[in-house]
Amino acid sequence: MAHRHEVIVVGAGGAGLTAALYAAREGADVAVGSKLYPTRSHTGAAQGGIGAALGNVEEDHWEWHMFDTVKGGDYLTDQDAAEVFAKEVIEAVIELEHMGLPFDRLPNGKIAQRRFGGHTKDWGKAPVHRAAHAADRTGHMILQTLYQQCVKHNITFYNEFHVTDVILEDGVAKGLVAYELATGELHLFEAKAIVIASGGFGRIYKITSNAYTLTGDLQAILYRKGLPLEDMEFYQFHPTGLYPLGILLTEGARGEGGILRNALGERFMERYAPTIKDLAPRDMVSRAMYLEVREGRGCGPKKDHVLLDLTHLPPEVIEKKLPDITEFSRIYLGVDPLKEPVPVMPTAHYAMGGIPTTLWGQVIQDENNTVVPGLYAAGEAACVSLHGANRLGTNSLGDLVVFGRRAGIHAARFAKDADYHELTEAHLGPSRERIERIKNSKGKERVAALRAELQQSMMDNASVFRTGELLSKQVEVLKELMDRYKNIAIDDKGEAYNTELVEALELGYLLEVSEALVHSALNRTESRGAHAREDYPERDDRNWLKHTLAYKVEDGKVAFRYKPVVLGRFEPKARTY
Repeated sequence: MAHRHEVIVVGAGGAGLTAALYAAREGADVAVGSKLYPTRSHTGAAQGGIGAALGNVEEDHWEWHMFDTVKGGDYLTDQDAAEVFAKEVIEAVIELEHMGLPFDRLPNGKIAQRRFGGHTKDWGKAPVHRAAHAADRTGHMILQTLYQQCVKHNITFYNEFHVTDVILEDGVAKGLVAYELATGELHLFEAKAIVIASGGFGRIYKITSNAYTLTGDLQAILYRKGLPLEDMEFYQFHPTGLYPLGILLTEGARGEGGILRNALGERFMERYAPTIKDLAPRDMVSRAMYLEVREGRGCGPKKDHVLLDLTHLPPEVIEKKLPDITEFSRIYLGVDPLKEPVPVMPTAHYAMGGIPTTLWGQVIQDENNTVVPGLYAAGEAACVSLHGANRLGTNSLGDLVVFGRRAGIHAARFAKDADYHELTEAHLGPSRERIERIKNSKGKERVAALRAELQQSMMDNASVFRTGELLSKQVEVLKELMDRYKNIAIDDKGEAYNTELVEALELGYLLEVSEALVHSALNRTESRGAHAREDYPERDDRNWLKHTLAYKVEDGKVAFRYKPVVLGRFEPKARTY
């Protein structure tokens, strides 16, 4: 079955819906394809807020937000991206308000804001109230608001469609192939412009806050086709995952006054970040938590976690401002945050790296910023180099709306002057062949078993702390898993809702993005942001103040090129808080 739209967006989370909305406002015929019903997208899991220097509670400036973003990214952030972001996110938040997003309010009627990790005033002197929020359901509210706006603009949705191929010919993006879950049919989509906003890939790890669907599909598809992935070695672990499940407990809990304690009852972050303590950036807090456990100050019978203490806060603050995480603690652990501290440990959360783009979301293919005509990316799937080596909390939601908007506008304007490309049934061939190979395989390997081995080994060898020895070991593990993946077999041979087939396809994507991450981490011989090499503990600006572009050569073999970091008003300095 064939379809034709001027702009097709892949993914219906915050970035995808924003891109679709703004492309439609430019007059383009827009469609959105998604693995899920749109309001089930993972943006809905974002809790604490969207950072913008509104200054509603206290003095704040976009320059301070830009500085915090650059410093938080350990100076790997491109400063032109940070400047665009810090300026435009203010307007973006106000526009969301005008669309009807139900932000919490101050007594004077303005949007309420709370403190968040790494966000400071006066160039790092103290935490600042910058996160605009709707209780701890901010992402959910953004998603609902944007979806309603997309419906209003008559955007076409293809729900439960899994993209299996991006058609790139003569260096130009021409269309997509997608698998419809309900029927098992392959669909061909002709497009003048494609925006990829398909989210991250946290499911490479065993403990993660990510939804089951976040398997890096589009990153892997482009990587297989010879396009690079940028800065894949930088993967963020959020400090407060509900232990041992990894379910996210918002940083907003610490923004409201929550404190991390070890088995001795100590507020241990005072040792690691004496100025802003529990509101240090996520990479620093996660490492501090692991160190407390490693040095024997962990909690519980196994001394393998720490505690998030909210018991000193007024009950109305917890119940009204943090209702979701309070409910999660009660339901999943039987722990009432009003009465006792909550067990937490870091959980795999966010990819700083991804598909490299320009400031307008155009996908680039090399260190010279050569654009792939007609191909765009935004959100966590993309790497516009805003977050550098470590993203600050609340900047992901801002990223979605700022750079999703830019990608949508540029894609629509590109489409106005572009022609459709004639596609044929032959373009379905590679996807059909891959699906039939899996369905007809007589192999002995099982998808669930391989995925479990991948996730456990990535936790063991390539998570918060890394060494060359562990990463080299993981390179070999991935080679073996990729070989075994060729012999997977599934039991369900049916057409309708064949989720076993989908999981088999997703496992292939997980292996590809894991390969790019592990090789990039082994290649970067320094510690910066979320990439902590115990055998190279220092940041090395002389050799590594640059972005990594990873290219797949063949299974187990990756080539690297490098792109300079865009510097500007903030010179790299030692990162202390």
